[in-house]
Amino acid sequence: MIEWVPLRPGARPVPEPLATPLVWAAASCGALLLVTLLNAVVGPARPSLALGVLSLLAALLGVRARFTAAPGTAALCWLFLNGFAIPPAGTLTWAAHRDAFWLFCLLTAVLLGTTLARLLHARAAYRRLSAGLDASMTETHRGAHGR
Repeated sequence: MIEWVPLRPGARPVPEPLATPLVWAAASCGALLLVTLLNAVVGPARPSLALGVLSLLAALLGVRARFTAAPGTAALCWLFLNGFAIPPAGTLTWAAHRDAFWLFCLLTAVLLGTTLARLLHARAAYRRLSAGLDASMTETHRGAHGR
C-alpha cells in the first residue's frame, strides 16, 4: 500500500543546477586562469598537461551544470586550450584528429561530472525520502500496536 507523506514545504530533494550562462562564464574565466598559470609555470609547449587540467575543470563545472551546458563548456575550454596552450599563442588552429580528440575528452569530462552529480544527488534524495518514510512508518506501526 502506498502512503502519501507530506514533505516539508519548499524542500528540494535535489539541488537546482546553475544557470548555463553562469557555467559558461566560469568555464571561460577558469580556463583562462589555468592556461595562463600553466604557461607561466610549465611553459606553453605542454598541451597534454593543459588538456588534463582543463578536463578536470570541465568535470568540476559539470557537477553543478545542466546537461545542456556541456557542449558550450567543452567548446570554451577547447578554445583556450587551442588558442593559448599550444604555440603560436593567440592563434586558433584545427588539426582534425588532435582537436576532435581534445573536444571529445572535454565533452566527456563535462558529461561525466554532470552524470555523477545527478546520480549522487538522486541517491541522497532517495535516502532522505526513504528515511522519512521509514520514520513515519515506524511511528504509525508503534501507534497501532501501542494501544
